[in-house]
Parts: sequence; C-alpha cells; structure tokens
Amino acid sequence: MGRGRVQLKRIENKINRQVTFSKRRTGLLKKAHEISVLCDADVALIVFSTKGKLFEYATDSCMERILERYERYSYAERQITAPDPNSHASWTLEHAKLKARLEILQKNHRHYMGEDLDSMSLKELQNLEHQLDNALKHIRSRKENRVSLHGISCRFLQLEAGGMMPTAWYNIPQVSKSTSKHSFQAPGHTSSIFSPS
Repeated sequence: MGRGRVQLKRIENKINRQVTFSKRRTGLLKKAHEISVLCDADVALIVFSTKGKLFEYATDSCMERILERYERYSYAERQITAPDPNSHASWTLEHAKLKARLEILQKNHRHYMGEDLDSMSLKELQNLEHQLDNALKHIRSRKENRVSLHGISCRFLQLEAGGMMPTAWYNIPQVSKSTSKHSFQAPGHTSSIFSPS
C-alpha cells in the first residue's frame, strides 16, 4: 500500500519543516538539472529558505545570462501589452519615474559639490572620492593637452613672425611684391596649412 497524499499546507513542526525543505529542495534542483540536460533547455531556479539562504541552479552556471534573457523577453511582452501611451495613468507613471530620476541626479550633483555628505556611508564616500579622482585626472589630462597644443601654436606663430621658420620643415616659396598672400606647405603636401593674409 502506497503512502497517502501529503496535504499541501504549512508544516507546523519546525524540525519537520526544515527536513522537508531540504529534501524537496534537493529534488527540485535535481529535476531542474534533468530537464536542462534531457531537453536542452535553459533553466534558472532560485530558492530562498525562510532564513534567507539562497539556493540556485542555472544551466551552464550562467544565471546572469538567463536572467538577462528573461528581462529582455519580459520587456518585449510589456511593450506589446502596454497601455495606451495617451492614457492619464501612463503619463502619471512616466511623470513619477522622471521625477524620481531627477531627484537622484540632483542628489548626485549635491554630493559632487561636497554637500549633503552626512547621510552617506563610508563606502559611498569612498566611491564618490574615486569618481571625483577619476574626473580630475581626466580634466587635468585634457587641460595639459590643450596647453601643449596652445604652446606649439604660439611658438609656430612667433617663429613665423620673426622669419625663423625652420626650412627643413617647410618649403617657403618666393613671394613676388605683387602677391599679397603666401602659404607654407610641408614637403610632399599640397594643401596649405598656414595662410596669413
């Protein structure tokens, strides 16, 4: 004679409940693996115990890839079944999202300006410091590049004005008195790179 059907309701005895959870969880993970192998299916299984402990199974251990696929599919489904964009509820939801995003941007801006830092944790402060350090490095690099280019430009004009252009760099054509314009060209180049009027 077989066992009777187990009634589906919460097991009151804590020890029995834990034992049942452990057995059923093992069976569930085994079934997930079997369907993945036998049917060549992508399977993702997530289980949290009552104590918050995570148990998971994913085909080829690629939980992130499967969840990304699920999210793309869910998004596409939501777009198909999305309500009329002209409806009041849709606009209200969009307004709430944009308002929340604006608040986050304003909060980040205050943090970047060194304001409202008291509510931040040590880790958040370290992340902010790291972001600002990277931004400063980028700005300094760009500034040094601009200063360097500006210096070369100024030196070029000074040499040209003083008639000290190195002839090894440029072919300087003879300019007749009737010609009001002349150009300096690099050897092998046909386009003018400097044409003072």
